[in-house]
Amino acid sequence: MRKHSVLAWSMVVALGGFLFGFDTAVISGAEKSIQQFWHLSVFEHGLTISIALIGTVIGSLFGARPSDLFGRKNTLYFVAAAYLLSSVGTALADNWYLFLTFRLLGGLGVGISSVTAPIYISEVSPADRRGRLVGLFQFNVVLGILISYLSNYLISQGGETSWRWMLGVQAFPSLLFLVLIYFIPESPRWLILKKGETGRALEILRVINPLNCEQELESIKNSNLHDGSTSDNLFSGQYKTPVVLAVLFAFFNQVSGINAIIYYAPRIFEMAGLGAHSSLLSTVGLGVINFIFTLLAINVIDKVGRRILMLIGSAGLIISLFLVAFTFYTGHFNGFAIPLYMMVFIAFFAFSQGAVIWVFISEIFPNQVRAKGQTLGSSTHWVMAAIIAFCFPYLAETLGGAVTFSFFGTMMVCQLVFVWKFMPETKGKSLEQIETNMVMH
Repeated sequence: MRKHSVLAWSMVVALGGFLFGFDTAVISGAEKSIQQFWHLSVFEHGLTISIALIGTVIGSLFGARPSDLFGRKNTLYFVAAAYLLSSVGTALADNWYLFLTFRLLGGLGVGISSVTAPIYISEVSPADRRGRLVGLFQFNVVLGILISYLSNYLISQGGETSWRWMLGVQAFPSLLFLVLIYFIPESPRWLILKKGETGRALEILRVINPLNCEQELESIKNSNLHDGSTSDNLFSGQYKTPVVLAVLFAFFNQVSGINAIIYYAPRIFEMAGLGAHSSLLSTVGLGVINFIFTLLAINVIDKVGRRILMLIGSAGLIISLFLVAFTFYTGHFNGFAIPLYMMVFIAFFAFSQGAVIWVFISEIFPNQVRAKGQTLGSSTHWVMAAIIAFCFPYLAETLGGAVTFSFFGTMMVCQLVFVWKFMPETKGKSLEQIETNMVMH
């Protein structure tokens, strides 16, 4: 009963990850039609594509406030409503400004979802399965991206207004998400620490951990005491270790070049001499590899641990990125060398950083500041994503592929040192045990 209940709750909340991935990627199939429909200039077109990312940064920066104030569950209601309104609004928009407003709203949903969903799952998961359950969120992000590509391909046959259907079809999973949230409980840790409702919390803990629910209740209550020294100020000094870990982890996630490769894969493949059709086909290949290796990672993350995945992944990323750089440097592209190295890159990224980031950041912060800590990690991730996505075309054009990918490779050498020297293992430990190790008293 316990196992299936917690899995069901996690799957419902991970549906927010599916919508996150779908909303982020769906615009790729509609952007050319939208540009033609409203006769957009280059600047207006760029704003149309990036407005959701701006919303994501804003949502991730302020995601902790509603999550702490109104609860994890009520915040997820807002996320679902934002996705639903965004999909219907963008599909029906009769002017460009209205379209931008609804795309911004969808971006806010993505940003807040990236804070609240991993927190919720980490707070209702038993320690021995937390990595796999929080990993469901990232798995659903990848699945959402894949399904959006497939959906765009199928709907694109529908004529001039097919772009409206591409964006509008997201309303169906959004509505399902909105309905299913009703059936999940509030986070017991939020109930105890923010509302003092230990009775309600104990009922939920009894489902999660029937054998040790009383001890877990006491452990959560005590985590807020620490002899009266616990502060809810994230930057008070005692949270220095998790703050540094979260910021560096999110920073390295993006300076691997992952979003440059996801957003600009066809352009990179064309730089390497492939035709447009082969480039698109290779991009689909990247999506499939991403999906397979994310699935593999979430199945082993609780067995081998977060740190081992990161060590293996960092080594693979270094090798694949420098192989891409070397190929650009020599100019000997010989057909599919670059796409092959890119697929190796995606495989190692999905197996390590992709699967671990939301799990690790949601674990390392104490109960009192978990939402704020998740906001810090998530907003660092999205700000870096925006910077890399904005700078990549300029860097690739002015510096060339060899220098650009050498930079990404060098950053992954730094990540390997960071993981090896500083990253703690969190597998199999309760959130309160991790807190004891992390917080400076």
